[in-house]
Amino acid sequence: MDNKRRKFLKIAGLSAVAGIGAPAALNMLMKGNVQASSSHGHGDDHGGGHEEAKGHGAHQKEVKLGKRYGMVIDVHKFNHTPGLVQKCIDACHDTFNVPDIGNKKDEVKWIWEEPFAHAFPEHSHYKKNTELHHLSFLVTCNHCDSPPCVRACPTQATFKNEDGIVMMDFHRCIGCRFCMAACPYGSRSFNWRDPRGMKDGKPFIKKVNPEFPTRMRGVVEKCNFCAGRLKKGLLPKCVEATGDTKAMVFGDLNDPNSEVSKVLKSRFTIQRKPALGTKPSVFYII
Repeated sequence: MDNKRRKFLKIAGLSAVAGIGAPAALNMLMKGNVQASSSHGHGDDHGGGHEEAKGHGAHQKEVKLGKRYGMVIDVHKFNHTPGLVQKCIDACHDTFNVPDIGNKKDEVKWIWEEPFAHAFPEHSHYKKNTELHHLSFLVTCNHCDSPPCVRACPTQATFKNEDGIVMMDFHRCIGCRFCMAACPYGSRSFNWRDPRGMKDGKPFIKKVNPEFPTRMRGVVEKCNFCAGRLKKGLLPKCVEATGDTKAMVFGDLNDPNSEVSKVLKSRFTIQRKPALGTKPSVFYII
């Protein structure tokens, strides 16, 4: 256990005794980190590093625009292809050993269905379109460009990788659930029970996929956009499951020539809670 993690647990423990809430404990930790960073920075002021940090012309480095993966979900194509939604869910959950606990209270999910009113509560429901409000919408982690969950995590268990994907390091997760409180989309699940356990003689994971680690009780998990498959040049499992229907289109949002960018340019789409400023990477054609 590293010093930062020990420090967090110490502060969290003392805060619990003193009756201080979790956000206050996190603020105490972050304040300490900022002060430590400032003290290290003073030495740089005397070594010339401060001038470079100011970004004067000659010292500025060219910032290259990297990848940012995103997805477009065509709701009507899913609606016109019976069974396709469940096929996507099964493809994801089977690949990533997502346990089927059997009840809503302990449910773990990476991709799932929500009605329009739950998926898009910020949109007006006055004089609503009847067909639209009877449809189910596939929802998952939005892999935001400005993810509040990453900022809230005290151990860097959740982070953005070089492709803009919000990832989880299960070994770093201490189960504080700050990330769950910070996520405005309910896209994270907490393992209240051992996902490798059993109920009534039946395992929560029917068939374990040895290529992806099973989790343990007390950690948070969520969709990872199939980051490992992307490294191999493969599509996410849910996108692959849609076949040639084009119900899901996936690609690099920063590449104007990618298929997903072309779809976004040609079709009207909406995002979940865009006013929050998180900049979701998942778009919906409705």
